[in-house]
Amino acid sequence: MKRRIILMGWVMSMMIGFNSCSSDNDPIDNTDDNPGQVPTTPTEPGALNLENYKNGTGVMMQTFYWDVEPRHEWWKIINGKVEGWANAGIDRLWLPVATKGQSGGYSMGYDPSDYFDFGEFNQHGTVATRFGTRDELVTLIANAHANDLEVIADIVINHNSGGGLEWNPYRNKNTYTLFDGTHGNASGMFNRNYENFYPNSTSDYDHGSLFYAEQNLDHNQEYVKNWLWKSDNSVAKYYQDVMGFDGWRFDYVQGFEPWVIKEWMDEVGGFAVGENWDGNANNLRNWVAAAGIPAFDFSAFYKMEEAFDRHNDLTYLGKDMLRKTHPEMAVTFVANHDSEKDSNADNRIAAENKLKAYAYILTHDGYPTIFYSDYENAAFQDDLKKLILLHNTLATGDVEILYNDNDEYVMRRKGTSTNPGLILYINTSSNTKRRTINSHWTNTTLMDYSGKTTYKPTTGADGSVSIEAPAGSYSIWSITN
Repeated sequence: MKRRIILMGWVMSMMIGFNSCSSDNDPIDNTDDNPGQVPTTPTEPGALNLENYKNGTGVMMQTFYWDVEPRHEWWKIINGKVEGWANAGIDRLWLPVATKGQSGGYSMGYDPSDYFDFGEFNQHGTVATRFGTRDELVTLIANAHANDLEVIADIVINHNSGGGLEWNPYRNKNTYTLFDGTHGNASGMFNRNYENFYPNSTSDYDHGSLFYAEQNLDHNQEYVKNWLWKSDNSVAKYYQDVMGFDGWRFDYVQGFEPWVIKEWMDEVGGFAVGENWDGNANNLRNWVAAAGIPAFDFSAFYKMEEAFDRHNDLTYLGKDMLRKTHPEMAVTFVANHDSEKDSNADNRIAAENKLKAYAYILTHDGYPTIFYSDYENAAFQDDLKKLILLHNTLATGDVEILYNDNDEYVMRRKGTSTNPGLILYINTSSNTKRRTINSHWTNTTLMDYSGKTTYKPTTGADGSVSIEAPAGSYSIWSITN
């Protein structure tokens, strides 16, 4: 991965005495009875060269938002950003659904019609997909690989759309279940008819999918299994072996059983994550155990939304999340294409709180995802680059919450024998705050590597130190040279 970033730094690690909710009366609020010393040092300490502390992790970029514009240009647009993303510390690109949907050039891909039309067949009113042509996609994937980035395919394997109308004896009416060379499947591969959807001659099961229930694929059929993942020219193997995709983002996994993903992954492997839109951490734990792959951590997403927005109470960050019990199975995020298109405030984190939420996921365990529109926001990008760098370097070791009340949250990554780790301090009050904690460093000057404060405290002989977080913001601490 090509990157050369030296960050002006600051970091620290803490134990902490748990205190009651802090006061907002003073511009700087030392909330502990025994505020830490802030001794001066004869020489200015230097920031760590974070390039020397790479911890082997990375960050995934979601490379699209809902209804990207301009149409037919997207593969070329993001191709021009690949090298910059790689330099910033991104290690995977999550692409939108790459094949032709019923809406043709207007389709975001979640109405899949032809699984093998990447923008080369004239159907549904267009040759190119909304994102561009097959050749442009191939160029993008090759460029990503040249920059050491994996490319993740968004896969929709339960509901289909855009087929021809045919009589369906199992539903006793006409259904849009005919997919062939002249009915939404110009590639001629994976032709389908009513027998391949629920219900059919082998199953009367009806999942009741929220999307295109009449075109809900029956994964129990060998024909469907073969075309989706088992045969040499299956969707999975074509994506992997011909197009060059490295992994999978499984859309709407509540629309089919977890064993489908297990069989898919046993056949082709690669990185994978499932979209199980469920804020209940227990439900997510049960699903990842059954499917055998990570899930987007909607439990963490909703706890952040409640902490920063809905209830303005950081104690929600102390509640149950998938990442707290199964960090290796949790893909964390602050926003995605669905949450941002939804006008429901409870399904999104407000813009003024997003950087605090990104500071949370990029310092904690779990595998974080950056949303394209947030990274490309000029007001966010510099901060996100710093946070990505800190994630890929100092954000390592066990997680320990040192302090948590309604407007303060302090967390330590304990580091390793060769990595000092870090401490995150979030403050949602209207005043700058300082809090004394007991660090595992002695007689060491600390710095805020997020750049939010120039305050440089020094730990005492017992490891105690007072750290600072600006009003409505965060700071990230570690040792200096």
